[in-house]
Order: sequence, then structure tokens, then C-alpha cells
Amino acid sequence: MNARQLIAAASTRLADAGVASPDYDATELLAFVCGVSRTRLSLIEITADQQTRYDELVARRAQREPLQHLTGTAAFRYRELAVGPGVFVPRPETEVLVGWILDRLADVKSPLVVDLCSGSGAIAGAVATERPDSTVHAVELSPEACVWARRNLEGTGATLHERDIDGCLPELDGRVDAVIANPPYIPLTAWESVTTEVRDHDPALALWSGDDGLDEIKVVAATAGRLLRPGGWFGCEHADVQGESAPAVFAATGLFTEVRDQLDLSGRHRFTTGRRIHS
Repeated sequence: MNARQLIAAASTRLADAGVASPDYDATELLAFVCGVSRTRLSLIEITADQQTRYDELVARRAQREPLQHLTGTAAFRYRELAVGPGVFVPRPETEVLVGWILDRLADVKSPLVVDLCSGSGAIAGAVATERPDSTVHAVELSPEACVWARRNLEGTGATLHERDIDGCLPELDGRVDAVIANPPYIPLTAWESVTTEVRDHDPALALWSGDDGLDEIKVVAATAGRLLRPGGWFGCEHADVQGESAPAVFAATGLFTEVRDQLDLSGRHRFTTGRRIHS
């Protein structure tokens, strides 16, 4: 079978298994197995060994193992990240949050930035590489996630702190130009609505956050209020159903102004932003 036939068969199998993007995933897996870009697949001959390996990976994807776990990488803005079991796979939606914060920092010289609930280090690494004059601190509690974050932050200049975000970095209180967070925000009551890839393979610590999904967002709000300088910015990702409740958490602290919700590229409520008030 040639590449087109292999991809067509795999795509049908993945679609039958409920995979959301069967054509894309089937093509990505074959390109990964063959060690070429997607655009070159039609130019190469698929060996028997490659077809066997491809069939194995397609079978695993049909069991809803994340595509990124199978390839070992996830793209995030201008970087390729190493990911796998034990760390949350970064999503494209979070790239919009990073871009928003970077726009706010455009006129800030040598900004000091803190990434809370860093996971794979995706946000911290993006800020550190796109603003090489910045000082970036990433905070992550999970030892398993920190293994991946250390790998992804190597050479970026960002500093990783393995600890809880509650009470973290007291030496930076009132000095930080921007706080960014993609915390756990899924309500425990939403278990059945979460996709198999997320529910069964992303770490629980990165997903669930109390009955309303706001427990860790409340900690982010308190921590951002402590760390940010007057006029400093925050951005915090949340679920699309939290377009009112997440901003309310930040507004209720009395520490922020210009608190509002922002939409992702699909027009869904995705992250809350605001500024530390001038005291």
C-alpha cells in the first residue's frame, strides 16, 4: 500500500474509534514513523517495517492514547516540546493567552514574569525565548511534570521551581510584571464530559479543581495579587463555561482592575485578564 492508501485506511479506523481529527492524526503518525514531513509522504516508499510500526501506533491511537504521547512532541507557538505520560499536553488555545501577555509587555524593559502551574514549561519557555531580555520563573508542584519541564526549559534561561504555587516566590512579592497561569479548572462533576484522551492520560493534578473548578483559580488570584507590581498584568486560563465565574474570582479579591474575559480563536471564553491596582 502507498502512503495515501495507508492514511485512508487508518483515518477510517480512527474515525470509527471516535478520534476527533482522524485524517490529521493518521497523516501525522505516518510522517512520524517515516521520519519525514507530511508533505513528503507521497514521495517516499513505505517499507514493511514502517507499515508494521504504523499499524501499531494507529491501534494505540484508536484506543484514544494521545497523539502527542505517541510522537513524544507537542508544538507550542514557535517551539517543539517533549511530552508524555505524567505531564499535561499543552493546547493551542493557551498560545493565545501567551500572545496576549507578550503584547502587554511589549514596552516593558527586561520584564519579570512568573508562570504558575507550569506543567511542561510551555508558557515559561515561550516567554523566555520570545522575550530573551525577560527573567522567567516557572512554578510546578508535580515531580513527574517537572521532569518534562526541566527538559523543555533547558537553554531558555527560565528557572523552574518544584513546589506549590500557594506561598511561592515570596522574594518577588510586588515586583513581577506579569503572572500567567494555566491551572487545573475542570469541575469534578464534569467527569463524564471530558474526552477520553484527557481523562485517561493527562495527570489528574492538572485537570480537576473542586466541585466548581475554581479552587486553584482562587489560589492563582491570591498569588498573582501578592506577586504583581502595581499595574502588573495577569492572565489565567479557564474552561469555556467559566467566562463569568473565573473573572468574578479575581474581581472579588479587590486587588485588580480592568478584569475581563477573553476569547480564544474559536470564539469561546478562554482566559481572564486584568491588572494589579495601584495602591
